[in-house]
Amino acid sequence: MNDIRPAGVKAVKILPAVLLAAILLFPAVSLAQPEVTVEGIRYWSYPDYTRLVVDLSGNTGFSKHRLSHPDRVFFDIMDSRVGPALKRKIAVGNGMLRSVRTSQFGKETVRVVLDLGKIRDYRVITLDDPARVVIDIYGHPLRSGKKIIVIDPGHGGHDPGAIGPNNLYEKDVVLDISLKLKKILSANPKLKVYLTRDKDEFIPLEERTAIANSKNADLFVSVHANASNSKDARGVETYFLNWTDNEEAIKVAARENQISLKNMKNMKKDNDVLDIMLGDLMRENKRDQSLLLANYIQKTLVDELSREYRGIVDLSTKWAPFYVLFGARMPSVLVEVSFISNPHEEKLLSRTRYREHLAKSIADGIEKYMSKAGPQTVAGVGSPFDSRKN
Repeated sequence: MNDIRPAGVKAVKILPAVLLAAILLFPAVSLAQPEVTVEGIRYWSYPDYTRLVVDLSGNTGFSKHRLSHPDRVFFDIMDSRVGPALKRKIAVGNGMLRSVRTSQFGKETVRVVLDLGKIRDYRVITLDDPARVVIDIYGHPLRSGKKIIVIDPGHGGHDPGAIGPNNLYEKDVVLDISLKLKKILSANPKLKVYLTRDKDEFIPLEERTAIANSKNADLFVSVHANASNSKDARGVETYFLNWTDNEEAIKVAARENQISLKNMKNMKKDNDVLDIMLGDLMRENKRDQSLLLANYIQKTLVDELSREYRGIVDLSTKWAPFYVLFGARMPSVLVEVSFISNPHEEKLLSRTRYREHLAKSIADGIEKYMSKAGPQTVAGVGSPFDSRKN
């Protein structure tokens, strides 16, 4: 026993030194990168459109492939594993998407298989904070005789949005404006108007766009109140979807996307996201029509409010990568009606009469766009890709 004990003591003293040396000399071996977990799959299914969201615990890459006989698309998510709460098979059965199957395909890859029915097209994009893969599947649209408009009151439920210095909540203000806007537009017998929410409830950003796509909407208008660290910031501005290097526009998009400013700026480095976004904008004249719609709404807001109120500041039409506009298949804009962080404008936003004026001005801008622009181009309105700085 006396001979064994010293050896044991010596081994205990030496082993930590060996481990420490290994960590210092070979950190790549000792500090392995954590795996990403595929935590869940959500979907919204409609007769001619389905949006599928694959929720991840962190950012990672993926590849996609399409096979025939039978028709299916599969996504291999790298450096990932199946989460314990993930449902392995989801039956959808809506004619476009029969089912979704998920499995551990090797030690470091999760495969998500979409068993397809009859589809027209599909699109894929990744979003951050939280990390997720958004897949849009399109069938053949069923058209009605009326023009369809979807109004989106921002935030809601556990997400109050921006909060004013006197505790006015953005979610409450924009819901009231949107309800008034729907009432005004619905008086036109040629229009059918929907809201993404008509009460104080939380709707994920990706579901809001899905609702607009599912209705085969002709226009999508998201209503928000602005905020700034400077209490002196004030004015109205209207956005459409595109990348920008404008610092203030990126800040607004980061706040509405609920992600950090750093991650917002890093989107520019993700060529896949930008290629999909810009390529989608170029199709179906959606980019130019969104610009026209934004210009009509912005000009009408400034002109009509200026007749009733002093000091209305025109912050112009701008563009930025708002998540709520990603994947929209129709001209779409986001309106920042006033700065709730500004004490004067917060007081205005608390008043029913001001909200009514905002709703009427937005409605007038929409109707001017629909009556004067239509699918045509308005002379004198510049392109977002010209030499001007946003």
